Amino acid sequence: MEPNVAIIILNWNGWQDTLECLESLYQIDYPNYDIIVIDNGSEDESLKKIREYCDGIIEVNSEFFQYYHNNKPIKILEFSKEETELIKVNSNEFSNLTSNQKLILIKNSENYGFAEGSNIGIKFSLINLDSDYILLLNNDVVVDKKFLIELIKANSNGEEIGIEGPSIYYYDEKNNLQSAGANIKFNTGTIEFQNVDENCNPSQVDYVEGCALLVKKDVFEDINYLNSNYFCYWEETDFCFRASKAGYKVLCIPRAKIWHKRSKSVKKINGFFSYYRTRNMFWFMKKHSNMWQYTFFIFYFFGYTFWHDSFIYLIIQRNKEAYICFCKGIIDG
Repeated sequence: MEPNVAIIILNWNGWQDTLECLESLYQIDYPNYDIIVIDNGSEDESLKKIREYCDGIIEVNSEFFQYYHNNKPIKILEFSKEETELIKVNSNEFSNLTSNQKLILIKNSENYGFAEGSNIGIKFSLINLDSDYILLLNNDVVVDKKFLIELIKANSNGEEIGIEGPSIYYYDEKNNLQSAGANIKFNTGTIEFQNVDENCNPSQVDYVEGCALLVKKDVFEDINYLNSNYFCYWEETDFCFRASKAGYKVLCIPRAKIWHKRSKSVKKINGFFSYYRTRNMFWFMKKHSNMWQYTFFIFYFFGYTFWHDSFIYLIIQRNKEAYICFCKGIIDG
């Protein structure tokens, strides 16, 4: 038997993206997975549309795949966040179903952010599904049919591998690489992305993007869950660094491919990105850099980054609200 993978997807007022992501997942070649959708307090028709998709009422159109009728209707098990904390789920209703015929839907009454929203799904998976791996996946991605096979195959090559990520391409530019893991320059707080193609060998990196993060269950037992204080941004970077300090390798697997629409949720709220990215960068740097690195980072930030980003927000984007959120992120960070 192939290891069981719990695939956790957060949805927040983005059912169109979520349905395209789900349909691509239900067509992958890997045979042993469970999909858990965490609805993070959506205020649109997300829950209704997800149910209609599972019933076969909504057909998903995409340039990346042909809609597949044969696995519909999809059986849904629904729980509130409170129910997942109080009861152990009886999944006998799923026992005769293949991976592409079932869905677990957890309904949060509010938006807990990426970090805590993911933690809710992680705890549920480890307690109720006995998952060997947890895959955190953004709802605005489409996956290649072989992406999970490639990730699991690479992970089986070494016990010290704890976290993996695929190569991520732009959704609108299918052959244009967006991210393939990255390294942190602590003196400046900047990120250096890898430049790879799908024929490259796996490579060790500081972190892989949270939009597709495969984690061995042992990692959670050793270092706990995502830091929910981050809410979103830098939480996956912090998680990867904590895993590395615990002795695990973090790898990018170029042969595993997905396509990402990039920050669809955060664009709905002006200033959201500028605040959390900035605040959490300071939190991360204070926690993981040494005294000399952090001192140099502070000089670099206020000598260059602050003025550079202020120019973008105020002059190029003419977005005063985002600039105010940027400054608030500095203060809170």
